[in-house]
Amino acid sequence: MAKVLLADDEITMVQMVAELLRAEGHEVYPFTSGYAALEALEEHQPELVITDLYLDKNKAIGLDILQKARSLNPPPTVIVITGFGTIETAVEAMKKGAYDYLEKPFKVDDLRLTIQRALSYNDAVSENAYLKKQLKRKYQFDQIVGNSLAMQGVFKMVERVADTDSTILILGESGTGKELIARALHFNSRRQFAPFIPINCSALPENLLESELFGHRKGAFTGAVNDKKGLFQEADGGTIFLDEVGTMPPVLQSRLLRVLQEKEVRRVGDNTPVYVNVRVLAATNESLEEKVKDGSFREDLFYRLNVIAITLPSLRERMDDIPLLVGHFLRHRVDSRNGRGFRISRGAMDALCAHDWPGNVRELENAIERACAMSEDSLIKRGDLPPLVVKSAQEKDDDTPASLPSLPAETAMPARHTADPAATAAPAAPTNRLGPLKDFIREQEVAYINRILAQTQGDKEETARVLGVSLATLYRKLAEESDD
Repeated sequence: MAKVLLADDEITMVQMVAELLRAEGHEVYPFTSGYAALEALEEHQPELVITDLYLDKNKAIGLDILQKARSLNPPPTVIVITGFGTIETAVEAMKKGAYDYLEKPFKVDDLRLTIQRALSYNDAVSENAYLKKQLKRKYQFDQIVGNSLAMQGVFKMVERVADTDSTILILGESGTGKELIARALHFNSRRQFAPFIPINCSALPENLLESELFGHRKGAFTGAVNDKKGLFQEADGGTIFLDEVGTMPPVLQSRLLRVLQEKEVRRVGDNTPVYVNVRVLAATNESLEEKVKDGSFREDLFYRLNVIAITLPSLRERMDDIPLLVGHFLRHRVDSRNGRGFRISRGAMDALCAHDWPGNVRELENAIERACAMSEDSLIKRGDLPPLVVKSAQEKDDDTPASLPSLPAETAMPARHTADPAATAAPAAPTNRLGPLKDFIREQEVAYINRILAQTQGDKEETARVLGVSLATLYRKLAEESDD
């Protein structure tokens, strides 16, 4: 039940409404003085305020109570009570944020219904605020996984430009997380409570894409049986994300340019432009410069979109992040057969770190999803991974559970185990032949790595720690050694 602050200078009115509220199970703070009610607002933090507009010898204290109530965090819902001939003041109160008003004399049933509606509205607002807070937390920068230098540079750029209104072009191969970055930009900006509208420009034919983006008037074309708002209008006040913008047809490129320049859209079949306040984020996995050169993309539009560019690295450019990403994808997966979380063997991790991931993070996530489905005992082994990933690994399988890096708010993963001594590599003997300096340095590096491997009995995690490199870097150097 709710906490309700009640203010009216008619004591009989206060008694009647307070009795009604208590009968409904609410906690009531009744006042016959407007000034006392005003001072008590902050102390009691009510969820609902019911106040007469004119208290204390016909002074409009009710408007002051409304104004202070709306300044609280969270603000309570306010119902104002008016006397005969004060409807104009009631309308003013509505403009200032009152939920509803009742004119004296009113029926008890009308009061009860208005209170119920006001509290339902208050619950909906609270739930909406909670969901938006959760959504914002989901897209905070620290929820985008990556500790590599390449990703840290991306995070710094995103944080720097998130709360601007600048148009941003997000570049990167397919599967690198361009939409995730776009959402982070939106939900960490002042537009976070307005719509975020994503659209894949390559997924719709030209005639449908135009209608989707800009809307249409009834009868504009066959099948246009009603007026339709476009996505730019739907995103008013918020952000629109144009994925694969390089595939946009030339006609629509000119219309998009007008939106960026004039901040207005014109629906198909309509001559009247509509102003929109929308931030545009665009993404592409193609080289727009090359498309400009071959004439398939407008140069002026390219410069309008490329105000700020954020380039996402491919996964093969940040292999050090693979163990972290694996831990992230496994964190919330539970084996439905036994209720346990999934673990991953060292052999499977070796295979993941050896693969070049042409599909980037999306391919890695899909590989982990498949492995969880194929796993027999909650421990992901090399054979549970997709065949293409397994093919990348040259070493024999190792079913010892691997340690995974910790993520924010994540429980510790299983402790490291000693590797199979059979995996121990023998030290490489340096050659005496003369040659380039880089070959000599490479031979010394290989010899030293093999020496540490021998000392750690083949434990790659301990070897990486001793060498002061990441596990993924060690795997890469071992793979280079096997290619020599």
